[in-house]
Amino acid sequence: MEKTFRPERVALLPPRERIIDAAQALFVEQGLTRVTVDAIAAQAGSTKMTLYRHFETKEVLVLEWLRLLTEQYSAVLDDLAEQWPAQPGLQLLGFAQFIALDLARSGYRGCPFTNSLAELPDPQHPARQLIEAHKRRQFQRMAILCREAQLPNPVERAQELTFLLEGAQVVAQNKGVDDVAQHLLRMVSKCLEV
Repeated sequence: MEKTFRPERVALLPPRERIIDAAQALFVEQGLTRVTVDAIAAQAGSTKMTLYRHFETKEVLVLEWLRLLTEQYSAVLDDLAEQWPAQPGLQLLGFAQFIALDLARSGYRGCPFTNSLAELPDPQHPARQLIEAHKRRQFQRMAILCREAQLPNPVERAQELTFLLEGAQVVAQNKGVDDVAQHLLRMVSKCLEV
């Protein structure tokens, strides 16, 4: 669900949004620890002072970026629920299609949550806890949809879907298999019995 950083948008956005957009582009491309506040400010067409006016520390900026990202992923599921009311199987398939679309994108760099977790070894780190809570909520939502779809063993089926979605993101990142998105959708369809 990565937004592409477009320099032509820089002048159109307020400073806070420019900083978040720039941070996202850099965090996705280079990781959390390699990106400096100077680099974020430069890419945002801003200054360090402006960045610190909106975000007390880089860690606060990382947390805000991840919070917004979790909201975007949750909104995808909300939108699918509106688009396919009372059709939980289509909602699950729609979420898999959302992930597959990202996998097929040129220059895919992997799941931003998984990549961030790799750089946050402290189990008490607030950003790590935010990601883990998001992943638990996402799993619970998938388990509810599996139950509503009357799939056998809905919790196990939600686990299978989670392994497929998360695993496909890693395989697409490491280029171990071609056409990961197509394979993912085929396997998810089989798992959902559609």
